[in-house]
Amino acid sequence: MDVSQQEYTSTGNRSDAPPLLRMNGIVKRFPGVKALRGVSLELHAGHVMAIVGENGAGKSSLIKTLSGAYEPDEGTIEIGGVRLARGTQAAIEAGVAVIYQELSLVNDMTVAENLFLGRMPRRYGLVDHRRANAMAREALAQVGLEGVTPAMRLGDLPLNKRQLVEVAKALARDARILVMDEPTAALQHHDIEHLYAVVRRLRAAGMGIIFISHHLEEVFELADSAVVMRDGATVGARPMSEWNEPALVQAMVARNLDSFYPWEARPYGDVVLEAHNVASAPVLRDGSFSIRAGEIVGIGGIAGAGRTELLKTLCGALPLTGGELRLRGRRLALRSPAQGMRAGIVYTAEDRKLEGLVLEASIEENVALSSLRALVRGGFVSAARKRRLAREAVERFAVRAPSVTSLTGNLSGGNQQKVILGRASATAPAVILLDEPTRGIDVGAKTEIYAHIVAMARAGAAVVLVSSELPELLGMSDRVLVMYRGSIVGEVAREHASSETIIQWATTGVAA
Repeated sequence: MDVSQQEYTSTGNRSDAPPLLRMNGIVKRFPGVKALRGVSLELHAGHVMAIVGENGAGKSSLIKTLSGAYEPDEGTIEIGGVRLARGTQAAIEAGVAVIYQELSLVNDMTVAENLFLGRMPRRYGLVDHRRANAMAREALAQVGLEGVTPAMRLGDLPLNKRQLVEVAKALARDARILVMDEPTAALQHHDIEHLYAVVRRLRAAGMGIIFISHHLEEVFELADSAVVMRDGATVGARPMSEWNEPALVQAMVARNLDSFYPWEARPYGDVVLEAHNVASAPVLRDGSFSIRAGEIVGIGGIAGAGRTELLKTLCGALPLTGGELRLRGRRLALRSPAQGMRAGIVYTAEDRKLEGLVLEASIEENVALSSLRALVRGGFVSAARKRRLAREAVERFAVRAPSVTSLTGNLSGGNQQKVILGRASATAPAVILLDEPTRGIDVGAKTEIYAHIVAMARAGAAVVLVSSELPELLGMSDRVLVMYRGSIVGEVAREHASSETIIQWATTGVAA
């Protein structure tokens, strides 16, 4: 039976113990929108429940309702069999802690002050710093932060440790239910493994954990069960032993996926771009490869291997300190991304919010940014041409927004990425450099982005794809290059590529 046609209630583990959390028939309405449509689920102690779904499926609304930030219009929430009162303070006192993707910590305060923000222990009416520090050390030790002291300024810690301080903050509040919203989005591989270990430790100690992630490999690695949400409702809930990736994806997007990656064989044109021993000190040491029109070349490697630096050097964002670059046989000497764009090389940044988009500007303004020269008529940018360009991009890439005048910052991550692709395609580039184009977007949006990438290659663009996700590299690339410590150390054709080969090159620099 198609999973999308079934009704489910998550029962966590199968013990006879009452659930730690029971949400029953939760409905939440906003003007013109029914965000939650009778959601019911149960979470038991010592259980990790993943909640998955596309952006807009209702995950955030559900979590904000549990945390007390939203008040349900219908339905009840019980924690430990006791009905939860209204408001965030009631949820905190009942043992609910939520760690959002954007951390709710204060960088200018100490670690201890963050852990006990608004409730520092007191003695004789004064803050008891000795007790606060002792309690902080205990909470920090539980998440493996023995090297972090309570007196340290939070802003001086790296992001991965600040993330664990957020977990310690939940422990310091005696939380029984921990909600983690995309906790690995900004973490490197070894930090993710550490976080996994902490989650497993908390589960063994009897905490109930709700884990929200767009990365299905994380769900299968960590969760005991998965609940699928779609259009504000739960449409599937099973133990992980009863899920596989195709079924989970199908439940999320409500359609059969013959292939998650829509790769297709296609004819290649002439060589468009050639890099000969390209270097950009201090990271990029030796990048040598070529790419043909219509080809998708993937680039793998661990964080810090030089993948982003290679792309930025190819487009002129970083200076070329060694080697040479040729476009259709002619040597290039790029000094800026603008020069690269005029030559026909377009780069889309890894961090779309920091480098890729102007979030306070409209879709129209963002799409037009790279094409302003072409839009000028009589010394002024033609408003009609700009509007037409944006509408064509929105239609071509199926950007879901009320209009092209909508603020880009209000769009989901997947739609923001489509705006970036729309802007890149508007310049009709010969080479498109994509740096982590599906990072932080849901699985349904990923399938759409993949289809657009294939379409761009089919239209004759040479596509260079950097990705940290091995299935993505293997599923989308015609060839895979692997970088290690600033150099391209391996190349493998699609039909011979494997995770083992790529990992071996990426971690050692040599073939097995």
